[in-house]
Amino acid sequence: MESENRKTILFALVANLFIAVAKLAGGVLTGSSALLAEAAHSTADCLNQVFLLVSLSLGKRRPDEAHPFGHGKERFFWALMAAVMIFVGGAIFSIVQGALVFRGGHVEHDLRAGFIVLAIALVAESIALGRAVRQMRRQARDANKPVARYVRESRDPTVKVVLAEDSAAVVGVIVALTGLTLVRVTHNAVWDGVASIGIGLILAFVAYAIGRDAKRLLIGEAATAEDRRAIERALWAHPSVLSVSELLTMQVGPEDILVAARLELVDELSIPSVERVMDELQRDVRRAVPTVQQVFIDPTPTKEDRTTAVAVSATGG
Repeated sequence: MESENRKTILFALVANLFIAVAKLAGGVLTGSSALLAEAAHSTADCLNQVFLLVSLSLGKRRPDEAHPFGHGKERFFWALMAAVMIFVGGAIFSIVQGALVFRGGHVEHDLRAGFIVLAIALVAESIALGRAVRQMRRQARDANKPVARYVRESRDPTVKVVLAEDSAAVVGVIVALTGLTLVRVTHNAVWDGVASIGIGLILAFVAYAIGRDAKRLLIGEAATAEDRRAIERALWAHPSVLSVSELLTMQVGPEDILVAARLELVDELSIPSVERVMDELQRDVRRAVPTVQQVFIDPTPTKEDRTTAVAVSATGG
């Protein structure tokens, strides 16, 4: 999956570099705020793709003494940085550019360059979006989930960020085309400003959506409800488990779940038997949810007169 993610990001980066230069040239030639807003948008997307490439490299580093659970949350952090870049470099710039039109900005009468640039951008952005959508569909099919549900539940921010950016780019180009068309028809530059502000609002919404998901994962969001149910079923299924007193999960990477469980076991187990049960439970949990990497289990005794509890932790390896 990481290889596909990298290819999708690189494809989007190359496309956005080309599009950003073309939009900037068109904006300078026509004086269109909407085109300049779109140029800022594509530039922000380029930087975001660099962020995502960095996150792939940093996130796959092995655990160390300072980071015993690995570096998977690097992916979430750089997704948050992408959201900040979209908001600052795209949304705010676009809204300010639009506001300047209302204060006396103008658009050159010959808008042909702008239409040509936006038409090319629409084709390029649509191709990039199509690739991201195809990858998301493949991943949803592999997970045996509907696409909409997979996008909503996926803990991998990489393709979700690219998909959100490319979707916003296509909509933004359509808004810019609409704005320039209205300018040409009405000979009123205000519509260019309206389009620029519209693009800014779209980018602000995308930035909020990406940032909200990244924040939840950074502060320790649990595994999906489906994965939690599968883990709990695996624990309950073992014949030595009387009850699952507590089950805690945390997503520590896109494909890395930490599990901590407190169980009540049958009383007849000896210490060697408890160790064997712990190994079996660890195996069963990982079989039920392959993305589980670390498992910590506390077998709670059931007899009140037992003075010492046996605690065994089964860790990934």
